[in-house]
Amino acid sequence: MALESIVLVNLGTPEAPEPAPVRAFLEEFLSDPMVVDYPTWLWRPVLAKILRARSERVAKLYRSVWLPEGSPLTAGTRRITDALRDALRATTGADVTFAFRYTQPALTRRLAGNGRPIVVPLFPQRTGSSSGTIEALVGDRAMIRRIEPDEPGYISALADLWQQTVGHNPPEHFVVSFHSIPVRYDRAEGGQYRRDCETTYRALLARMGWPEDKATLAYQSRFGPEPWIGPKTAAVLQKLPRAGIKSVAVATPGFLTEGLETLEEIGMRGRKTFERAGGERFYRVPCVEAHPVFVRSLADALIDKVKEVAG
Repeated sequence: MALESIVLVNLGTPEAPEPAPVRAFLEEFLSDPMVVDYPTWLWRPVLAKILRARSERVAKLYRSVWLPEGSPLTAGTRRITDALRDALRATTGADVTFAFRYTQPALTRRLAGNGRPIVVPLFPQRTGSSSGTIEALVGDRAMIRRIEPDEPGYISALADLWQQTVGHNPPEHFVVSFHSIPVRYDRAEGGQYRRDCETTYRALLARMGWPEDKATLAYQSRFGPEPWIGPKTAAVLQKLPRAGIKSVAVATPGFLTEGLETLEEIGMRGRKTFERAGGERFYRVPCVEAHPVFVRSLADALIDKVKEVAG
């Protein structure tokens, strides 16, 4: 049976680490009512001020992590796409591509062709502002295959990356950090996002055999004045050395690809926060990306998805 075409969908990224493309990306992203749900008449003037004030500063942050081949998020998404295509080529020859919800290559263009592709949101923890906005845009134009928050291949890949990172010198504490969302968003969704994050957290600790009293689930990447779910990752990293913890590892399972939030916010600012508070050894566990266990698991799941649809 020939496998349907597959589109992996990530959030998106500026096309260059310069103010104009950063502004264009932020404007498209923050104009989505599923991301910021304030009334348009109220939000548009506020957004205009944010774009004027933040575009240059955010561009500078992107420059600190930019790769020779471009955005880390684009490079990582391409690696997953290429690895999945290779995993499926021998038996199915599936057409595997990627798209972004915001900026290019646009998801809407991938959905404009013939056929009904399988769309895979690269967000294991579900919420309206990530996986939800992808599914809303897709509608009935494609089949959705979600990555579950405790999918075995995903969890095994995370555990292996942990082991590769810390080797035989594990830290005293492990912080598992997810992107935060506003408290009222999580309440409106019945706590689904928080439950998914907790599911991943517990599954990962169990797979690693790591004690829960030496781990903390935390949340990062907040903005704006309203309450967001916590505890805040930066605050956790600041408090740990004061409690006598001198070594820490941080994983970011909610991000399947590297990006500003993992490389700069955790790898640079998070490390600095921990060390300035008295910490001595800081590990950052890489994102899953094209880890072979994750890719093989996803390939098998997609073949099963087609069989299920075919009946």
